[in-house]
Amino acid sequence: MNKISIRLSLKRFAAFAALLGVMAPAAAAQRLQYPSSKRGEQVDTYFGVKVADPYRWLEEEGSPETARWIEEQNKVTFAYLEKIPFRRQLRERIERLYNYARYTAPYRRGEYYFFSKNDGLQNQNVLYVQKGLDGEPVVLLDPNKFSAEGTTQLGGFSVSHDARYAAYCKASGGSDWRDCYVMEVATRRQLPDVLNWVKVSGLAWAEGGFYYSRYDAPEKGRELTSKNENHKVYFHRVGTPQSADELVYEDPANAQRFHTVSTTDDGRFAVLTVSDRGKGKKGNALFFRDAKAKDKTWRPLVAEVGDAEFGVVDNVGDKLLVETNHKAPNGRVFLFDPKKPSEKDWKEVLPERAEPLQNASTGGGKLFATYLKDVTTRAYVYTLDGKLENEVVLPGPGIAGGFGGERDDKVIFYTFTSFIFPPSIYRYDIPTRKSTLYRAPEIPGFRADHYETRQVFYTSKDGTRVPMFLVHKKGLKLDGRNPTLLYGYGGFNVSTSPSFSSARLALLEQGFVYASANMRGGGEYGEKWHEAGTKLKKQNVFDDFIAAAEWLISNKYTSPERLAIHGVSNGGLLVGAVANQRPELFGAVIQQAGVMDMLRFHKFTIGWNWIADYGSSDNEAEFKALYAYSPIHNVRPGMKYPATLITTADHDDRVVPAHSFKYAAALQEAQGGDRPVLIRIDTKSGHGASSTTKAIEQAADIYAFLFQNLGVTPK
Repeated sequence: MNKISIRLSLKRFAAFAALLGVMAPAAAAQRLQYPSSKRGEQVDTYFGVKVADPYRWLEEEGSPETARWIEEQNKVTFAYLEKIPFRRQLRERIERLYNYARYTAPYRRGEYYFFSKNDGLQNQNVLYVQKGLDGEPVVLLDPNKFSAEGTTQLGGFSVSHDARYAAYCKASGGSDWRDCYVMEVATRRQLPDVLNWVKVSGLAWAEGGFYYSRYDAPEKGRELTSKNENHKVYFHRVGTPQSADELVYEDPANAQRFHTVSTTDDGRFAVLTVSDRGKGKKGNALFFRDAKAKDKTWRPLVAEVGDAEFGVVDNVGDKLLVETNHKAPNGRVFLFDPKKPSEKDWKEVLPERAEPLQNASTGGGKLFATYLKDVTTRAYVYTLDGKLENEVVLPGPGIAGGFGGERDDKVIFYTFTSFIFPPSIYRYDIPTRKSTLYRAPEIPGFRADHYETRQVFYTSKDGTRVPMFLVHKKGLKLDGRNPTLLYGYGGFNVSTSPSFSSARLALLEQGFVYASANMRGGGEYGEKWHEAGTKLKKQNVFDDFIAAAEWLISNKYTSPERLAIHGVSNGGLLVGAVANQRPELFGAVIQQAGVMDMLRFHKFTIGWNWIADYGSSDNEAEFKALYAYSPIHNVRPGMKYPATLITTADHDDRVVPAHSFKYAAALQEAQGGDRPVLIRIDTKSGHGASSTTKAIEQAADIYAFLFQNLGVTPK
């Protein structure tokens, strides 16, 4: 599961009057009339325990009954949202805050530099190319022209080592499936190449073509929910049909493995990564081919999949730089010599440090490494054999990334951001070791000096010290009355970074406190921190989040009726579980695309991939742990639940919408109070918003719901 990053932007409110203050929470005095969700008779038995699954019928993709339920739920939800008096002004505010030019850092291939730009309200970023740093940028690919609705995204892009060709992929309506194509860079001429059913794949160039990964075509009509099994790696030669592609790796005996290939910067080595997370293994095996030796055999660097992760950073001549957490939970880099493959001959380049290794990359003949110090980046430059040359001084506490480039680069670029520092691109001159600002966004009306960020540490249930960032207007009064949004993720070794969101400004300017908790399960403090929030220890994540809420209340930042929680994907599971366990702590819950049925998640698409983090209901001990917190199975009839908005989308083939459907049906039936329980089901969208328009619409509805149910009248 990939980290889901939500960027919700809000636009200036039209002069709507009324001071910021308390009003009656928005729920009507009488309960909403929800659509009927029939209860089926399905009962499953797990290790002698009978578990009812009355809404199993909502798993039926495309059935008339499910389609009717979706339509009726959306009618209730949008009727509710349309009655919120400031919803329209809120959307206008979002659009204004979104409307500024945004760039990605440029990178070089051959004589060309590539970067993306969004003028502000374009549905998709546009990809540009220019000759040299001083050249005139021209459009290489405009994904806004991929579809009439603007919901088809650029789902992958890779330039050949000689910069003659580029392979790129389209993702329709937010789906994880990709269709891929080839073009000439210099002429921008489209070649006839078309590759279908690509998923969980790189586009790794080697001589004459590129490696990619795909599945066989799913059964027609089951594209969303069918299991993805037997992941294959092919080599595609430019100018040939997909039917002629060479199958270079498959493992039908292990149908739920991922197989992906990358190549080193000079194209000499192809590297095959094999993972087996469906069997609960967190790490990967690693194999390689040497093109110089015309080697067609995948030779093992690490032959068996275990719990340690390995990744090739680059090659140094005929040796490979490898990043790993093997025998080093915080990460290290070693040099591998194919002539001396034994582990005892691995040469340490960057030993493990007290801080977790965030990323390692090469460029300009140097090795760049970034580390996390209490969830903020520290960046260093080394020689390729590991001698420290200098630290890259960053603008302040925040997150930086993107270091790396071609071997003969004299200049590379990186991006720096924080909660109140919009993503800015810096140019790093390798010979002089100097950083200079290259591009910074201009957001109309935004004044960073009006806000402040602080990091606090609180104590969780078992005594663990957990960090949390707080962002708010300067001069905040600690009177327990501030509307507060607490965000969390806590899983899959993903660090919840202090990143910027223009949407968040619309909360902050209305007096909100934004709190971001860095619970166990993430990667903030290395593999030990991650492991402490997985499988039988998953409850630690929920305890950490509950403790964050209690800290905010006891320290007078907010109160339960003014506190909302927000989570996406694995974070949706988080807020669903926590709302079940401590409903009295929260005034509102935003659950986006969450994994809500913990007994059946592994039965849909790539859900089996999450067993390494969650465990599986096929294992007795793990079943007991999953059943104890699974959001769908722990909804309590008659309980007064917080106001809850659930969001999902019809093209989400990562966390299938049935998770949210079943959770909404269960929670609506169980709700013992008057607070609304609504589900918003988007169309032509996926695990995240598929376009700027979709993102703005979703943001306006989420934020309108928050204001309404926390009793906040926006200015």
